[in-house]
Amino acid sequence: MNLLPFSSLLLTTLLLFSPLLAETPWLEKAFVEQKMEGLAPVKGDGPSQWRVIWTKEPSTRATISWTTAGKGKSHLVRYGLHSTGGDLGMTIEPQRNGPYSGGDGEHYHHARLSGLKPSTAYQFVIESDGKRSPLMHFTTAPSDDREFKLLFGGDSRTGVHARAQVNLLMADLSGKDEQVIAFAHGGDYIVSGKSWSQWSKWMSQHELTVAGSGKALPIIPTRGNHDGGPLYDEIFDVPGGSGKNYYHTMVSPQVALVTLNSEISAAGEQRAWLDKTLSGLRPKVRWLLAEYHRPAWPAVKGPGAAKKFWVPLFEKYNLDLVVESDGHVIKRTVPIRDEKQSPDGIVYVGEGGLGVPQRKPKADRWYLQKPGMSGAGHHLMRVTFGKKKMDYEVVLLDRKQADRCSFLPR
Repeated sequence: MNLLPFSSLLLTTLLLFSPLLAETPWLEKAFVEQKMEGLAPVKGDGPSQWRVIWTKEPSTRATISWTTAGKGKSHLVRYGLHSTGGDLGMTIEPQRNGPYSGGDGEHYHHARLSGLKPSTAYQFVIESDGKRSPLMHFTTAPSDDREFKLLFGGDSRTGVHARAQVNLLMADLSGKDEQVIAFAHGGDYIVSGKSWSQWSKWMSQHELTVAGSGKALPIIPTRGNHDGGPLYDEIFDVPGGSGKNYYHTMVSPQVALVTLNSEISAAGEQRAWLDKTLSGLRPKVRWLLAEYHRPAWPAVKGPGAAKKFWVPLFEKYNLDLVVESDGHVIKRTVPIRDEKQSPDGIVYVGEGGLGVPQRKPKADRWYLQKPGMSGAGHHLMRVTFGKKKMDYEVVLLDRKQADRCSFLPR
């Protein structure tokens, strides 16, 4: 049995509409609007819409990406060890540049850093045509077995004000906790994946995830059903390869996150890749997770193709947690194996609260009954990876804990 005893705090009217806490200014409309007004505009020659991207090898690699209003002439990233203060002795030019599809001449730039040291904080400044971004920093993934945390969430596509609130919460959680090292987005960033204006607004708001200290949280991207079109690859530097967008991330030697693409065939090549990848990872890692957009065990809609083609592999290789999105609710299933509750089953969590209006989950579904849970509210999921257990929790905008659960290693 891999599930520790836990208490599930079901969402109630009292929880959702409790008095606001003084330490959560992002709940105040005036504060959020002020932060949104301060975002760097995409104009002139300077950089904006900065982001750090992780895919396969985050202990030694990272991609720093940004936008400029035009093609420009000179672009680079200056970086160095954060421990050295102001030293930005290393430089790198972007390996991939180009115009955004459907844009008005705006260009993307991707500088792929390599040869980094694990568990090391790097500070960086983005420079385009002599104009610089603020000084920021991020920490590479560990190459040892230390404890760390990841944030998860999906569906930021509508509710721009709520999306900004969640981003500010993310910055606060990250800035106050050095163990939080990255954020995995489960897809549906915007309403229409072919709309440059929507993506541009999302990227500008993503700047709000940078903490007051300058800590930038790397994003591990997943493609959702609203993210069709070429802009997704232009924004995130073709994660997993063009036409695929599935890959696995070794977040540490003992933690692997498999990112799948529910917007292409779940069978065939992707399923074969998943089988081979999981077979290689399971003997090596303590914690094995998967993330994708359309749920196999949904709290609102019908099941996606993942249920037929991926769930048997999740059960074959005993995944520890599966993260889904798309439903616009909060859910955690009972442990499931062979389509019934089982002590050694797989737990599925989600389903997206990064800004979209929340729906009412279909709580009468058997897999959402106690000891599972369902509810609603804008939220982030935070997972702590330890040697003896893995802790999962749902954090609402007012910092209240909507759900929690702990897992033992398989």
